[in-house]
Amino acid sequence: MLSVLLAALLLSAGPAHADDASATAAQAQQRAKAVTQVVLGILSYARWPVDPPALRLCLVGPTEYADDLIKGNVQNSGQPLQVRRLLADDRQLADACDALYIGKLDLGQRDRLFQAISGHPVLSISEADDPCTVGSLFCLRVSDQQVAFEVNLDSVARSGVRIHPSVLQLSRRRAVQP
Repeated sequence: MLSVLLAALLLSAGPAHADDASATAAQAQQRAKAVTQVVLGILSYARWPVDPPALRLCLVGPTEYADDLIKGNVQNSGQPLQVRRLLADDRQLADACDALYIGKLDLGQRDRLFQAISGHPVLSISEADDPCTVGSLFCLRVSDQQVAFEVNLDSVARSGVRIHPSVLQLSRRRAVQP
């Protein structure tokens, strides 16, 4: 499983021309699939204080790479995955979600979101180019060549969700450019 996560970190961009819309669409689809693999890999190496029968992943805010996450309903481990979209200000977030996939939010929305889940065992993954210093446990770095992620160890420690050390080590490796 860890090898699948590592493999998803590296993408082959394939030939593309700036004026070739189909190549651009193919690259976008390839990035979305790689993001899905990375997110499912991270989730499979996370442990909650009480294992949920089905992991509840909530998508919050406008997302660029979440389309494939919505399609799947089973994690890499075989555990059921329920995916749904919620608003950033939804009062149910902390109780209705085991994990959050966070798209683009303004600073106020982000602050309120992280206040709402504070003290609850919720794993959060930010898609947007955030500095990964406040709130999110994982911050994705998506490019044409790779999907990498950073880990906010302080947020992990405060979340109540245990993350396998191998995943934490993966975040420290520099992904190889093709």
